[in-house]
Amino acid sequence: MTHRGCLIGCGFFARNHMHAWTDLPGARITAVCDTDRARAEAFARDFGVASIYTDAAEMLAAERPDFCDIATTPPSHRALVELAAPHARLLICQKPIADTLEDARAMVAACEAAGAALVIHENFRWQAPLVRMKAVIEQGGIGTPRHGRFEFRHKWDVYAGQPYLAEFPRLAIMDVGVHVFDLARHFMGEAAAITCETQRRNPRVAGEDAFTVLTRHATGDVSVCDVSFHSRYDPEPFPQVWARVEGDEGTIELLPGHRLVIHGEAGRVEEDGEPPVPAWGERPWHVVQDSVRRFQAHVIDVLDGRTMPQPSGADNVRTLALCLAAYESAETGRRVTLEAQT
Repeated sequence: MTHRGCLIGCGFFARNHMHAWTDLPGARITAVCDTDRARAEAFARDFGVASIYTDAAEMLAAERPDFCDIATTPPSHRALVELAAPHARLLICQKPIADTLEDARAMVAACEAAGAALVIHENFRWQAPLVRMKAVIEQGGIGTPRHGRFEFRHKWDVYAGQPYLAEFPRLAIMDVGVHVFDLARHFMGEAAAITCETQRRNPRVAGEDAFTVLTRHATGDVSVCDVSFHSRYDPEPFPQVWARVEGDEGTIELLPGHRLVIHGEAGRVEEDGEPPVPAWGERPWHVVQDSVRRFQAHVIDVLDGRTMPQPSGADNVRTLALCLAAYESAETGRRVTLEAQT
């Protein structure tokens, strides 16, 4: 069965969405929508999509899709999800789910009321080396996780492709913090309390471009999330994640160059975690591009009834709560508990 989908938003990252949909059996995009008609036309021409719209309501009513992929910026998410929920069995929403908990909860409620699944396009957890890392842990390779560290530090010019990022008053936490906080929750469990410090290291940007967060999880175990858009390394590590999880019986690390190292009873075991470059991809983006394909293959599994959404909208509300608690901690200089945030 081939599931019919519509895509809303024909911007920078949506091209990765479309390449992956084109690459995957089981789903195809039948229509695209963007308020900029020229951009929608160019996008549709590049990917061989027949139907072009500038009005999402018109597209949804005419196309009656099985799923809708919303690849727009957060201020539009609530309205588009509420609009699309009655028209599709499954909605994909680009991260971050929303700017506020009120909007995020309303989106989840709208999908529940319509009987539609809501999946958040959170692709870091779908990166090949992190998928492997999670599998090793779930198979008991290091025992119970007790400490985690998740880093994303680089000096890549992220503003070249997305110049609007430089104008965001809330930058690194809402752009990449959602990714690393999702990883912390994915590997270490729910967060109970956090402490955050932020920096604005690049004078050209309006918001924070670096932050460090210490999280105590509900289990009593801890993690550190460490992000910077203004850190020089040679070779440039972007867009790689560095990670380490220590367990009762061993440690697993994701190191530069996509190298996985397991420290256990057998001593040090090293694996190459680098995924292949997709036919439509390129270095250094391939680890992200491969993760988009993996995420969207997961969405097809959800549509086919083989699995549950990962992460679901309801799950991702808790990641957003962690982001907002990080800002509160940075602004007040205090530790913030999460009970009041979720």
